[in-house]
Amino acid sequence: MLEPRFAWQLPAPVTLDPALVAAGAERGVSGRLIEILAGRGIDTTALLEGYLGPPQAGLHDAGLLPDADRLLERLTRLRAERGTALVFGDFDADGLTGLAIMVRALRRFGLVAEPYVPSRLEEGHGLSRRAVETASAAGHAVIVTVDTGSSSVAQVEEANRQGIDVLITDHHRVPEVRPAAYALVNAHRPEATYPDDRLAGSGVAFKIAQLLLAGLPGGAEAALALAELAAIGTVADVAPILGENRAIARIGLDRIRTAPLVGLAALLARAGQTPASVDLETVSFVIAPRLNAAGRVGSAADAAGLLLTDDPAEAAALAERLEANNLDRRTMTRKAVLEANAAVASQPGDAAATLVVGTWPIGVIGLVAARLAEERGRPAVVGTELDGVIRASCRSAGGVDLAAILAGCDDLLTRHGGHPGAAGLELPSDRWDAFQERFLALAGVSLGSAEPARPSLKVELVLSAVGLDYALIADLGRLAPTGPGNPDPLIVVAGLTVTRVRAAAGGHTQLTLKRRLDVVDGIAFGWTELAALVGEGDRIDVVARPVIRSFGGYESLQLEIRDAAPAGTIAGVVVRLAAGTVAGGAQPAPVVDLAPTGSRAG
Repeated sequence: MLEPRFAWQLPAPVTLDPALVAAGAERGVSGRLIEILAGRGIDTTALLEGYLGPPQAGLHDAGLLPDADRLLERLTRLRAERGTALVFGDFDADGLTGLAIMVRALRRFGLVAEPYVPSRLEEGHGLSRRAVETASAAGHAVIVTVDTGSSSVAQVEEANRQGIDVLITDHHRVPEVRPAAYALVNAHRPEATYPDDRLAGSGVAFKIAQLLLAGLPGGAEAALALAELAAIGTVADVAPILGENRAIARIGLDRIRTAPLVGLAALLARAGQTPASVDLETVSFVIAPRLNAAGRVGSAADAAGLLLTDDPAEAAALAERLEANNLDRRTMTRKAVLEANAAVASQPGDAAATLVVGTWPIGVIGLVAARLAEERGRPAVVGTELDGVIRASCRSAGGVDLAAILAGCDDLLTRHGGHPGAAGLELPSDRWDAFQERFLALAGVSLGSAEPARPSLKVELVLSAVGLDYALIADLGRLAPTGPGNPDPLIVVAGLTVTRVRAAAGGHTQLTLKRRLDVVDGIAFGWTELAALVGEGDRIDVVARPVIRSFGGYESLQLEIRDAAPAGTIAGVVVRLAAGTVAGGAQPAPVVDLAPTGSRAG
């Protein structure tokens, strides 16, 4: 018997501002898209203009970033003194793309800038003492950090003792005790007045590039070209694709599609992708994993070199190495996930968090933590132990702020850093039990005592079968680029008749669905059981993402099915919602929990 796996959160009725509707009509925006945008908070003409208008209009003045003036002053003086800088970037995709942005911008600014990528295993996160020693030995007067440094108190103090000024550019949590850096450019500083604090590390680097190059001939355009790297880092770091991040993504995608950097072109070619077809999904599942793989199982310096080179032959060779690293990373991750699941099998499923320690490669523990957090719906901490020290990666779930929890464990940790969704830490092995007890207690307070909520799907449009057409796809396409905070819209299509069911390779189910005289294909990725739950002639309602697929030169509309229920199950709710909007604004969105009591959510 077909039973839905999720609670369906249906769109709430809204009262639209006539000025917003008129502004949308001037842009050729349909009423149904205006309703979706209003439901996402784009409910004024100014916000609509920022969302659909020219992307450059969504960029803010870089000079508003805290300490931006001090950073510019110091680098201008360094140029006048013919001094040199070491640029220290983190080893993940956000840090690597930010590193490449900063090095390219500093060099165009007229400085000698040496890139430095730390070893994940030997140096870990944060500005390292080894990097400070390298800068000192090379005679660099300045260290510029990218995507890191806000917590590097001791390392900055060491740099200061050696006469090196540290300019921190970062987007992570700023601790109460700050490093004594010459400049700390971070929009999360409590006193910051920057209009948007959602920038990734590469996004901050992009803003610094705009700041540095603004006064140079052709500098403004050169800075905008670096948005392709910032877009990759922003997506890789799962930053919200809203506000300035969305503007960066729009500018960056256009650049990748039309004139990508030599290294990115080589990476895409090796992965079998054409630049013109790149979207944020390509960035998430093709580009970012290959950049990250270098720092996880190979040398992150290879990824940095790929993003900095302008030599096609060198780029092709580096792209080949990153492809091999990515294959190794997949193998290692599969093995580690199996072992970690076995290790936590005895832990209670309702525990506030999942914590586990093993001897896995340091480069894959973050991936394992992400998998455990997704599967259990609770934060996960996965550590690896070596020589009496545990280093761990944390991934959040259930809205838990990891940075705040780790701050509450500060006295047990050697070091820690990150942001609410993802973080890292290091501690002596003999403190693990005490850390685990406190982390679980703090996570429990954050989650509250309630049972985990049934997973829900947010629906943004409810259609009868006749409402599904290519015009709808064109409407929804205007939401792109989509990502966290600006997701691909899900719709309910009611009253479809199943005419064919087929189990597909890879654990998927393919359906052929009839809508009056038209036929549409549906695929439920990873829902192999669906093939046994529906049969020919069944009438169903589905939650799906509508897409257009191309094959053999032909285009067709397809539904990527996320959930399904017998037809008519939500008819009463749909009728109630269709009765009209209520003056005064939006009502709370109804959550229709269709699954019977006691059934297991997927």
